[in-house]
Amino acid sequence: MPTRRTVVAGTVALATLMPGAVHAEGAAPVAMTRHGPVRGSLDRDIKVFKGVRYGADTAARRFRAAVAPERWTDPADATAYGAASPQKSDEANQSEDCLFLNVWTPALDDGGRRPVMVYVHGGAHANGSGSSPLYDGAALCRRGDVVVVTLNHRLNVFGYNGLGQLTGGEFAQSGSVGNLDLMLALEWVRESIAAFGGDPGNVTVFGQSGGGAKLVTLMAMPSAAGLFHKVITMSGQHVTAMGPQHAELRMRVFLDHLGLTPERAEELATLPTGRLVEALAMDDPIEKGGLYFHSVMDHDTLPRHPFVPDAPRESAPIPMIIGNTHDEARAFTAGDERNFSLTWDTVAAKLAPEFVVDLNARYVVDWYRARFPEMSPVDVFFAAATCGRSRPGHLIQAQERARIGDRTWMYQLDFGSPVEPRLGAYHSFDIALAFDNCHQPTSKTGTGPEALEVARRMSETFIAFARTGDPNNAAIPAWAPYDLERRPTMIFDVDTRSVDDPRADERRLFQVAPFLKQGT
Repeated sequence: MPTRRTVVAGTVALATLMPGAVHAEGAAPVAMTRHGPVRGSLDRDIKVFKGVRYGADTAARRFRAAVAPERWTDPADATAYGAASPQKSDEANQSEDCLFLNVWTPALDDGGRRPVMVYVHGGAHANGSGSSPLYDGAALCRRGDVVVVTLNHRLNVFGYNGLGQLTGGEFAQSGSVGNLDLMLALEWVRESIAAFGGDPGNVTVFGQSGGGAKLVTLMAMPSAAGLFHKVITMSGQHVTAMGPQHAELRMRVFLDHLGLTPERAEELATLPTGRLVEALAMDDPIEKGGLYFHSVMDHDTLPRHPFVPDAPRESAPIPMIIGNTHDEARAFTAGDERNFSLTWDTVAAKLAPEFVVDLNARYVVDWYRARFPEMSPVDVFFAAATCGRSRPGHLIQAQERARIGDRTWMYQLDFGSPVEPRLGAYHSFDIALAFDNCHQPTSKTGTGPEALEVARRMSETFIAFARTGDPNNAAIPAWAPYDLERRPTMIFDVDTRSVDDPRADERRLFQVAPFLKQGT
């Protein structure tokens, strides 16, 4: 049986568990999925199903598209999270058998046709899982009468690599199998979510950081059409995929780490999982740090870059929210104490490595110093790191979407952490607010009235968007779609408000700055 855990059916006659049928045995809810029955648990009034299998063990299909699991008959235990994809992180439970999802719902099989909100976790394309306490869907269910889904899928070299460029054949899709996992999960949602009280015709996908990046990639994949109906990206500043030549080059480096030649590349399919993870951590001569793989533009599964040279027109009718945080870069730079004692003599050298392209950091520092004389060198460092590293991708996405329609809304989170004030509104700080999970210990939002109010506004807005495709609701001021003239942006803060073209001067600077290379 392909399930991780099974339990005795008890007093329920399994013959009555037809697709869509739901029974409760004592306090444990039971629902029928497309593959078989699952037994979950209760979080007060919310029915919770964790570790629901949506795909077969991928170990036997490494680097190839996953397949649906074999059907089962006894209710599978769905009370604990499933394994995460193998990765270089402290995730405790890792396995190539990682295709599991989690569901939170207010009711089962009641014909409620609730909006479905499917969250894709961050961690670039390399790390993470759908089981963080920040992603717990119970509070969002209670607030908005929605169904929430989180999931695990293949990551790093297991989900995205250039093997297809080296070998082709059965590994031709190796650059996209992580995204194909997402599509398999969304197919599960389409076929099973009605039994969990959800509407398969109203599915919103939302994701933060790498999760958002994967979603904009799905928007450019023709085979994903129809699997979702609305998109929210939170700091998912992804505009390009790995080109085929770049993907092949990285794969050659990876093979070298393992002592393999390109002619022996197919041996990767049978090496121990741990050896592949260890090789990921070895130095990458192309970029500093370990090897990083992400979606590959293979001209087939992914035929184009997500947002270069423009937004994919096939997804133009899909409503989209694009968001970022005011202090994105502090998540990556505030851990270095030296960044809080920078001077005008040292800030440029420290800032230069933070840019995604080769900019003249001294010019950038001098510009900030002249334009914002009240800023200290530390202020300039964090502001310029965010605007030169994280913000351009969001702006490109919004601008290109605005060129092809009026179904895009832009937000910026300005509310900063009351728990760690020097982090400000850092990268990932909007997750707990959007999920209405300020009570989670890892949120860094605290549970003060201001944090709870910002969480109410963000979560109500995401729910409204999931319900109707328009984020406007009573919790926020009027919010106009993004356009290239006004550039309206909702600022989520204690004083939530709509602002036209926030940080306009910085936007203009970094549109020009790429032409001002180091030393020019």
